[in-house]
Formats: sequence, C-alpha cells, structure tokens
Amino acid sequence: MSRLSRLRDELRVKPGSKVDLSKVDPADEHGWKKDDAEAATAQQMARLSDLQDRFWAEAKRSVLVVLQGIDAAGKDGTIQKVMEAFNPQGCVVAAFKVPTPEELAHDYLWRIHKKVPGKGEIGIFNRSHYEDVLVVRVHDIVPREVWSSRYREINEFERHLTDNGTRIVKFFLYIDREEQRQRFQDRVDDPKKRWKFSMADLAERKLWDDYVAAFEEALSKTSTDYAPWYVIPANRNWMRNLAVSSILAETMDELKPAYPPAPSDLPKDLKVE
Repeated sequence: MSRLSRLRDELRVKPGSKVDLSKVDPADEHGWKKDDAEAATAQQMARLSDLQDRFWAEAKRSVLVVLQGIDAAGKDGTIQKVMEAFNPQGCVVAAFKVPTPEELAHDYLWRIHKKVPGKGEIGIFNRSHYEDVLVVRVHDIVPREVWSSRYREINEFERHLTDNGTRIVKFFLYIDREEQRQRFQDRVDDPKKRWKFSMADLAERKLWDDYVAAFEEALSKTSTDYAPWYVIPANRNWMRNLAVSSILAETMDELKPAYPPAPSDLPKDLKVE
C-alpha cells in the first residue's frame, strides 16, 4: 500500500463505526512535512486534471464531492485550491445556504437533487443535504423524530445516485475551536476577508459542542461503502489539500475513465479543402 493509500485508509470513516471527534487531532500531519506534502499535492492536481479530461470525454458517469465543516473550516479554500485542477466546463459548484421559500415548499432533498452533476461532470457541494441533520438539529427547527429519520433517507438517496452512475465522496473538514477563533480574527483584521465575517458567526460558535455532536452522529450513520466520509485534519491548509486531492484522485482513478474510441469510419488522413 502506498503512502497516500494509507492516508486515505486512515482518514476514512469505516461503515458502522462510531465517530468520536475528541480522539481526532485536527492538526495531525500523519507523518508528512509541508514541503513534501505540497510537492505530492501538485502531482495529485496533475493527476486530477487528466482524470477529469477522461471523465468529460467519456460522459458516462459523474462524481459528486461533498464538503462539510464548521464555520471557517476551509470549504471555500478547498474549492479554490484543489478544484483548480478541473476544467470549469466539466466542474459545477453548488453552495447551499438558507432555503428559499420555493425550496421550503418541497422536500428537503428537492433542491439537492437538482444540483447533482450530469454525466461527465464533477459536482462540488459547498454544504449539502447534511445541513438538514446539522443546522436543523442544532437549532431545533424540526422535531427530533423528523431529523433523525433523515439519516436513513440520505443513505437511500445516495444509494440511488450511486446506482445511477454518480460516485460520491464526502469530506468533513475538521478544525479545532482555537483554529476557528484565529481564522475569525484573521477575517476581521484583513480588509479583503472582512466581508466573510458576520456577528452571527460568533453566535454559532457558542453552539460548538452541539455541532460536534451533530457531526459525529451524521458521520457515524451515513458513511457507507458506496458514499464514504473522510475526516480531514484541516488546521493546516497544506495537509487538507494533500488529503482531499489524493483521496479524490484515487476515488476517480478506481472508476478507470477512458477516452471513447474513434468512429470506425474515421479516415486516417483528412482531406480538407
């Protein structure tokens, strides 16, 4: 097993296991040094670019990347850094914020299903259907019997997508409370980042323990063989980028995307007048 394969295995939430985030170090480097990790990430980015080109040309299947994490965990940064390997023509990013009145008039998965990538595409979800077992739970928006049934519904939804040609890979970007505090402070101090900060972020921060409990249950109940969760140590951006890029590259490589064969009647020499 290669070093990157071992990293993937270490970070994967095994189906049926119970996640205890107090036993996970969000600053864990898993034996990597920054320079080596950045060099390996560059290699994975080139690999991802080649794999996406094959997916786009093949146009038979799709890949869905789900990014979740507490506020300031690095979802935007992951998209900006890792997903730059992809041609925008075949990569679609969807961000799920507070539901609109139209979305609230439908079941909670309606707005999600609309954004699932088509054949040949790679879809990136910045937040996702998991908000309906996270925010909804923490803020007591719906009764417990409602949100607790959604773990089963989400598993069935992801099974349906998988059966219809969408490979799902889910990343939980994990930072500790002190790292979040520092990132909030950095946003306040930097005029270019200040727009990203809201006083509501501080109110949500007070609910840290509630969110951790919600994440632990979601990770435990919805990591499956067909749609696994990976807990990414995200205190260090370079470690986060290595983990996400290598896991995504290995996931896509397992599908063995290939360029379609040339038409049988294609001449070897084109005569263009």
